[in-house]
Amino acid sequence: QVQFVESGGGLVQSGGSLRLSCAASGSAFSIYGMHWYRQSPGKQRELVATISSGGTTNYADSVKGRFTISRDNAKKTVYLDMNSLKPEDTAVYYCNNQFQSARGVGWGQGTQVTVSS
Repeated sequence: QVQFVESGGGLVQSGGSLRLSCAASGSAFSIYGMHWYRQSPGKQRELVATISSGGTTNYADSVKGRFTISRDNAKKTVYLDMNSLKPEDTAVYYCNNQFQSARGVGWGQGTQVTVSS
């Protein structure tokens, strides 16, 4: 099982920006699509952005145009650049690969993002 460690979260004012990072352990990082999720208190985990092994990206409507997912296979790291942040973006953000997330395994501790109004 691949382990992921998320970082880069913090407290930011509405309209601000953050860059989240997700570092993977183990091998076979580049062959899998990678996903960023988020979960707010009392809500289900929500898929925010995906990037395929070939670099194709997709976004939830709520973040489209504001968030950008990217990956560096040499560093086994996936990033989430978040701009024009809103209070409703407040959540714990998690990453996982497509294989593990489909099976509900491999979740890390996440990184907290808090956007103040």
